[in-house]
Amino acid sequence: MTDRLGYRIVGPCTGERRLVDWPAAFAAYVSLDDRAETHREAYLSAFTFRDDFRLYLDANRSTKGFDGPCTAEFIWWDIDRGDIETARRETARLALHIGDRFGLADADLLIWFSGSKGFHIGLPTIWKPPPSMTFNRVARRFAEGLAAAVGVAIDSGVYDKVRAFRCPNSRHGKTGLHKRALSLDELVGLSAERIQRLAASPQPFDLPTPTGDNGQAAVDWQAAADGVNAEAVAVADRRTSGQAAKLNRATLAFIRDGATPGDRHRALFSAAANLGEFGCPADLAHELLTAAGLDSGLSPSETRRQIECGLNHQHKGNI
Repeated sequence: MTDRLGYRIVGPCTGERRLVDWPAAFAAYVSLDDRAETHREAYLSAFTFRDDFRLYLDANRSTKGFDGPCTAEFIWWDIDRGDIETARRETARLALHIGDRFGLADADLLIWFSGSKGFHIGLPTIWKPPPSMTFNRVARRFAEGLAAAVGVAIDSGVYDKVRAFRCPNSRHGKTGLHKRALSLDELVGLSAERIQRLAASPQPFDLPTPTGDNGQAAVDWQAAADGVNAEAVAVADRRTSGQAAKLNRATLAFIRDGATPGDRHRALFSAAANLGEFGCPADLAHELLTAAGLDSGLSPSETRRQIECGLNHQHKGNI
């Protein structure tokens, strides 16, 4: 059974999800293969899947609702800010921290300017975490822990199981700039304005080839997995005991004030999951949360998606 399957979208993110061999498609964008059509907007799935994903996509013609096992060749971070220079500085701080914690060479991380308002980091999963039903949730906890250690807010929407993630070297549909690979020295040493000029055209780059199994990453991943499992057990115990759910202060704060760009996906997801603890009807959850999601800068479709994911997440007992 393969774990190499993913999907590709050519054009806006609302376009058709087409099944691909994910590593081969990713490599095509990295190398500027003509078949990648890097002059166009394009996306790949953030995670990879087994053959059950193929069957689901064939049967439903959509990835919506898929909840089988997944894995990933990279763990991603998305740092998006209204001010690009702030995003650059925070991305540099996070990249340096990841490298120091795991003893990586400068070339072992993938770093990109997104083509718009932020930057992406990719960490190769050299510690070989196995595929699982909760892999994406563990990835989120793992990534958020590293970002929190240096005070950097990241976009938690990246860790939705069937999330689309912009392809390397692809052209941004609004800015016309490309998702441009950067060395760590370029990220740290160049101004945001200079980086934007570099992104006027795509540039091939080499994929990182870190060696070893990285024991510290394996330890951190296991801690994240243990945390996800403990939360699921706590939810199940609370239901079994009949313990009343509690409305979190963060949920009330989100409904009242919304959230910042770097935290809006996580905050909306968490608020929806919290409402789900009360058995909140979907229509009521959307009514309570949609305005705050839109005011935080999320699109209508992304707002709906985060609410649905939060409610479904709670329904499965996996907060």
